[in-house]
Amino acid sequence: MNDEQHQGTPVPPGAPDPAGELAHAEDADVEVRVDRIAVDGTYVRVSSIGEPGERAFVLVAGLGIASTYYERLAPHLNEYGPVHALDLPGFAGVPRFRGAVSIERYADAVEAVIDELRLHDPVLVGHSMGTQVVTEVAARRPDVSDVVLISPVLDPASRSVRRAALRFLRSSVHEPSAVRWHAVTAYALCGWHWFRKVLPEMIAYPIEERAADVQARTLVVRGEHDALVPRSWVRRLARALPYAVLREVVGGAHSVMHAQADAVARLAVAHVDGRLPDRGVSSLQRVRDDSTASDLDRLGLTDRWLVVKSRFTELVGMAKGDDERLEAAKSAHAVAMADRDGVPVDPEERETVVETVAPERGGDRRPF
Repeated sequence: MNDEQHQGTPVPPGAPDPAGELAHAEDADVEVRVDRIAVDGTYVRVSSIGEPGERAFVLVAGLGIASTYYERLAPHLNEYGPVHALDLPGFAGVPRFRGAVSIERYADAVEAVIDELRLHDPVLVGHSMGTQVVTEVAARRPDVSDVVLISPVLDPASRSVRRAALRFLRSSVHEPSAVRWHAVTAYALCGWHWFRKVLPEMIAYPIEERAADVQARTLVVRGEHDALVPRSWVRRLARALPYAVLREVVGGAHSVMHAQADAVARLAVAHVDGRLPDRGVSSLQRVRDDSTASDLDRLGLTDRWLVVKSRFTELVGMAKGDDERLEAAKSAHAVAMADRDGVPVDPEERETVVETVAPERGGDRRPF
């Protein structure tokens, strides 16, 4: 199949369907737990959904970005196993490392989380700079069997601040407004000083060299309009990996896992199940996500307010380091999205979550 053809990812009977099974769940799991795991003089904030005991997904975001970027992807993956989204030191209000910083040091932090949570062979998912971090972790740990790299950076041709910035700006015009909001608030919390300290490390990291030591089966995903991650680059990266399959999401940009979360979730689960056909790294097959829309466009008036309120509550929680506030805000967002998908939520759990974040909703807890 060539680059101009479009392929869906059919789900065979009995296989997990992350974008479809949520609508048939007996009760949606909307309770998000927030924990802190001590690492190297600071901590990693871990937002988790789903019950322990199954194979977990570990989500690592990019430079300066909060785990909120994964808010639309995580619930779909949760239908397959528990999901742990990480806020790394220096990002999303988490205290910074002291001293020198590097991709390797961030990888140390992720390994500490895996060990502390006693995760057996988790699926490592990274986005942007997060792909460098999970590649470093996978290169060290041959026991990791599956990795998903979303918008992996950077190709050698853009390893300068000027070139990377220009490509990022070209990609950003294709991002939805929700992603831009997340980016602005996340970069504000990160701060220019820390961003400037980590950026050179991201630009200099030779991901293609470390990829050769990765034993895991690797899925590489890019968005069609991602100028920061060109097609030629993901093909080159895939050739450096012992096992890799490539997919491109039509209409996507750099933050494809947010705007096209359904498609990326299907790909990730199909990859873990061994259901993605591999026609070689020269074949970058394309998939569509027809569900693409902003959260507010997809919700009724009542739940639009709940999403907006949870957004500001979460931002305050990150700024103040208030984990209880963060749990409430993230859970409220999950309630609103469950409403949108027509998923039943335990009434008592719904009332508790909504009352904490938006008591003014009152009365009917369902969308208009």
